[in-house]
This record gives sequence, structure tokens and C-alpha cells, in this order.
Amino acid sequence: MTFNLGRYTEQLAALVAEPSVSCAVPEWDMGNQPVLDLLASWLEERGFSVEILPLPEQPGKANLIATRGTGPGGLVLSGHSDTVPYDENRWQSDPFKLTERDGKLYGLGATDMKGFFPAVLAAIDHFAEIPFQQPLIVLATADEESSMSGARALAELGRPKARYAVIGEPTELVPIHMHKGIMMEAVRVRGASGHSSDPSLGNNALETMHQVIGELLGLRQQWQERYRNPGFKVQVPTMNLGCIHGGDSPNRICAQCELHFDLRPLPGMDNDELRKTIQDRLTPLAERSGTDIVFSSLFHGVDSFEQSRDCDLIRTCEQLTGHTAESVAFATEAPFLQSLGMETVVLGPGSINQAHQPDEFIDTRQLAPAVDTLVGLIQKFCVNP
Repeated sequence: MTFNLGRYTEQLAALVAEPSVSCAVPEWDMGNQPVLDLLASWLEERGFSVEILPLPEQPGKANLIATRGTGPGGLVLSGHSDTVPYDENRWQSDPFKLTERDGKLYGLGATDMKGFFPAVLAAIDHFAEIPFQQPLIVLATADEESSMSGARALAELGRPKARYAVIGEPTELVPIHMHKGIMMEAVRVRGASGHSSDPSLGNNALETMHQVIGELLGLRQQWQERYRNPGFKVQVPTMNLGCIHGGDSPNRICAQCELHFDLRPLPGMDNDELRKTIQDRLTPLAERSGTDIVFSSLFHGVDSFEQSRDCDLIRTCEQLTGHTAESVAFATEAPFLQSLGMETVVLGPGSINQAHQPDEFIDTRQLAPAVDTLVGLIQKFCVNP
């Protein structure tokens, strides 16, 4: 089929021009409704029935489900409509004005992942006069870059329902059949302050935190000895001690200390079980030290993901792209869609190497192959299932 780069560029420019940053920092956080309104208008023009599902208690944030065709099977093409924040002074051009230079389209979200939606529209246009035997569902979610609350809300609703799902994250058109999970956790130790000349006057939270860190590193070693997956570049689960804050003066006993860390579990490791194991280690330490130790999650976390390479969807994606399925270290919305009973793959144009940084771009050489791949998927799973 002929790929219309001009139409793709116009659509991506319109999406990039609508800011939709999601962030845990309130000063940055904003809604995604204008992006969904654009997508809704384009999909309705193409015969899709569109639903906008607002997120509870989050004004201006919603998910979009657009459906053409009916049946118990079908295909979901899913993308997130939000972006990360940006460093405006480090961009060579306006982040919200799509700019083409040397075959690359620059703009915030161009590759991660607003650029997926115009490719989906181009693939849909190939079937303008062709009926679907099974439904094609286009999904646009909110807050993937912060809390994943959009995907969580859909999983709780049990929607959408289909047999196959493609999440169009930038993978350079390599099918991704597994990724690690992510957990971001906090430990807070509360002791008692006092004059540093007499340790009996207080209870040093920093000293207890030293023991906490020892317990965490011991668990990390145990997990890395127990779990290994050669399909990942880093074959073991990781734990990173990211930041620590405590105390206020060298001559005062430290009364409070807080540690933030992340865990990247492998497929087969359960996030809740990992949290329980940590809590079981910290509870007796609190009793021995006489301090309060509070263990909590900074956000809900994302489960690890694995889809069998022998399934119909992964084999089809390998055939269409010419790439063997691989793994990635970053987390996606794949576990949420897979939990709804769908075979799931992560596959899209662009490179993750350009995401989350100034001068984000998508390489135009990726676009026609991406559309061809999507056309092949729609043909197989919706037109001739």
C-alpha cells in the first residue's frame, strides 16, 4: 500500500500541539481530553463507535475506546495519550510544534507515543471499504507515564474485550514478548533526637536505616541467586537504592531518615509477595531497634510481563516484521491488557532511545513498515480471522 507521509505528519502535528503531560508533581500534571477529542473525531470519521471513559476523581483525564465491527475475537491497538514533562531550554525547537529535520519528526511525544496513532489511522484507511469479521478496537489511555491509572481503570472495568492486543510503544518494530516489572518503594525510620554527646538521649534513625539497607541488600542477593532469565540483557532482578534523606545536623542524634528504592522483578516474581517479604524483614528490626519503621509504596507498581513466543500473535508479528521477539527492561501497560485474557505484544515504530529526553523524534523511515505491519495484523485478526 502507499503510505501518505503528509497526512501522517499533519495528524501527528495536531496531537503534539495538544499538551498532555502526566506527572506525579502537581505543577506539571495536566489532562489528556484534547488529545482524545482529536482521536475521537478522526475515528468517528472512519466509522468507529467511540466511548470516552473519564477516570474517577481525576478531572480532565479519561480513556478512549473506539470500536469497529463485532464478535468475540478481534484486535486491540493500544497507545497512551500522555507524555513526560520536558526541559524547554534544552530543546532546539518548540516541543509542541512538530518539526522535520533530516527525515526525523521532532516533538514531545513524537515517538513515546503519539506517533503510533497516525500509523494506526493510516492502516485503518486501507480497510475503508472492507468489512471486519471481528472487531478492531483502538485504545488510548491516560497517565501511563505516571501512575498507569488509565490502564488500571480499564482492567477493573474488564475492558476492552478482544483476543489480541498490540501496545504501540517504540520498539523499532521489534516484537516484545516480555519485560520486567517495576516497584518504587519507601522506608521511613523514626527514632528520637538528642544531643550527640550522649547517645542514650535519643535513638538514631540513621543507624537503624543502616541496618535496613543491610536487610534490603541481603534480599537482593537472595533474589538474584534464586531468579535468573537469560532472555534479558540484565538477567537478574535488580534493586536500586535511589535516594536517602535524614537528620539535620552533625551534633544532633538523627530522629528521622527516609530511603527510596526501586525493584525490577522478573516474570514469575509477584510484586505483593516481594513487598510481604520486605515487611517481614523490617518488622523484627523495628522491634529490636526501638524505632518506628514504615514501609510503603510510592506508587502501585507494574507487574512483569511475559507472553509465550509460541502464541499466534507473537508468531504473526515475527513474520510481518522479520524480527525475532525480544525482551526490554522498561515497563508498559501490557500486564493490564494481558490480565483481560488477550494475547499481548509490545510493538511500535520509533526507538525508546529517543524517549524522555530533549529533541525527541521519530524516524520517518520507520513509518511505512509500521503501517504495513498494522495492516497485516488487521487483515489476519479482523478481516480474515
